[in-house]
Amino acid sequence: MILNFGTLQARRRLIAAVILLAGLGSALVIYLTATPAPANPLGYEPEDSKQYLREMEVYGGKANVLASEFRQWFESLWHGERLAVTVVCLTLVLLLFFLVASTPLPPEVGASPRGEQKPDRTGP
Repeated sequence: MILNFGTLQARRRLIAAVILLAGLGSALVIYLTATPAPANPLGYEPEDSKQYLREMEVYGGKANVLASEFRQWFESLWHGERLAVTVVCLTLVLLLFFLVASTPLPPEVGASPRGEQKPDRTGP
């Protein structure tokens, strides 16, 4: 079966363009419609106080404080304008993965063109 390389290349470009347009378009919509995070009803964030951080460090050590900061950072990636940036980054990673996975491999060294069989030289 002979495949037309030009058609595969055109399909590859079309799919890459669709991935890019869908990702960037949705990120733009998210960015334009994002609202600021609601304020804490207590009027302050307990995690910002030195007393709270000290208590966390006493009970769980520095790892507990670092884990809490990492969790807060990771949760912030999925809200508001930062979600739009996250979607752009994920789109670019997906596009890169697609382009690498869909790149045709070069032909094997010594392979005959168009699938022709080589004569068998193992006989007498």
